[in-house]
Amino acid sequence: MDWTETYRPSTLSEVRGNNKARDALREWAETWEDHREAVILHGAPGVGKTSAAHALANDMSWPTIELNASNQRTKAIIERVAGEAAKSGTLSGGSAGRRLVVMDEADNLHGNVDRGGSRAITSLVKEAGQPMVLIANEFYEMSNALRNACETIEFRDVSARSIRPVLRDICRQEGVEYEDDALEAIAEHNSGDLRGAVNDLQALAESTEKLTADDVVTSDRDRTTGIFDFLDALIKEEDAEGALRMSYDVDETPDDLINWIEDNVPKDFHGAELADAYDNLANADRWLGRVRATQNYSYWRYAGDAMTAGVAASRREPKGGWTRYGPPSYWSKLGRSRGTRDTRDYIAQRIAETAGVSMASARREVMPYLATMTHHCTNRELTVAMTARYDLEAKHVSFITGSGESTNKVQSVVEDAARLREEAAVEGSQGAFEGATRTDDDPLADDEPDDGDEPAEADEPEDEAAEEAAADDSQSGLADFY
Repeated sequence: MDWTETYRPSTLSEVRGNNKARDALREWAETWEDHREAVILHGAPGVGKTSAAHALANDMSWPTIELNASNQRTKAIIERVAGEAAKSGTLSGGSAGRRLVVMDEADNLHGNVDRGGSRAITSLVKEAGQPMVLIANEFYEMSNALRNACETIEFRDVSARSIRPVLRDICRQEGVEYEDDALEAIAEHNSGDLRGAVNDLQALAESTEKLTADDVVTSDRDRTTGIFDFLDALIKEEDAEGALRMSYDVDETPDDLINWIEDNVPKDFHGAELADAYDNLANADRWLGRVRATQNYSYWRYAGDAMTAGVAASRREPKGGWTRYGPPSYWSKLGRSRGTRDTRDYIAQRIAETAGVSMASARREVMPYLATMTHHCTNRELTVAMTARYDLEAKHVSFITGSGESTNKVQSVVEDAARLREEAAVEGSQGAFEGATRTDDDPLADDEPDDGDEPAEADEPEDEAAEEAAADDSQSGLADFY
């Protein structure tokens, strides 16, 4: 039996480490009839969001209806499973006929990919006649419309001090002998992740008669510092050294990190301290420029010093309260989700492998030109050629051109590109469209005559204008792009 399920809190009073969030959730439920809003519980995995939702349902005597957004996220399923319950205010069961609709992984909804699910949820929370709890790990992965339609409650990482008594209580109920130092080590290794600590405790308890500190060989979990936690610490709390050390655990490259800091520091810094912070960011940007120019990545350390320690040292007065940080505006075209950046990096990798350039060059120097040249697939011939050359799928074409992935335009481009690649493979050509002469019917058709045919004189330009047109046409593909 999984101990995380066995010892899941049955009431909100048993939820550990997030007292403010717990109290806010209770108040939301008790006053729901007045505001009738859905609520988003957001925070890192393992901090008790889902447990708190079910504990609330027990406290309120509300039956629950569960929906996992990651694998049940089409519009039809959401409206059928959750919609009927959420929109009806007269369902039987529970106090005053209420039911709690719990949607887990509500941040795993990304526009067209979910086939209307994101829009369906946004509409649902606005019309719901029943209380709804949406659970998310990444708050800013959710659409603005959905976030603005709901109340939000943040669950913070659970401190080691709050984890220790939970481990002691489980040991007592399971009859596990232990040394205090052993529980201390488990709690410290999992600081922030209560679920992870319970899992480690169960794994260790099942392999030894008495749990000692020497038995605790679990290493620190790979819990990189979240970018929003880092920004909060950099701008409000840490000194120069602390900010620099904390940046080592942030899963962002210096090129991306500087954009996060640049866009968010004005939300709390003002006047002279903001000027000093930007001076340090400008210095960091100069070092990043040297990296790009020389490919000497040892310069990253100087950029990191300036953008973290330098910015933290610019703070001249205490900062407090909660600030809504957001992704860099620089990324507005690239999208705000990790999935979108993965798409960008896949395209960059295909370009890098095909053209013999670096990933960084592909992202910064090639992709912007491709985006301009193929915007909304206006130059369809070139878009097909690009798609064929880099073996792109619909989502990749959509990313570069800005056209909808599911549109007939993008789908036909992908189909034509696949046909070109198949023909090129059969004919044994050197590439999907190298050395080809374009025509209206086949932009990359082979200019070699079929067996038994005589080369046609008509294939040659008949006059100077035709020759110039043919020269221009030869440049419309990507063969000579580099």
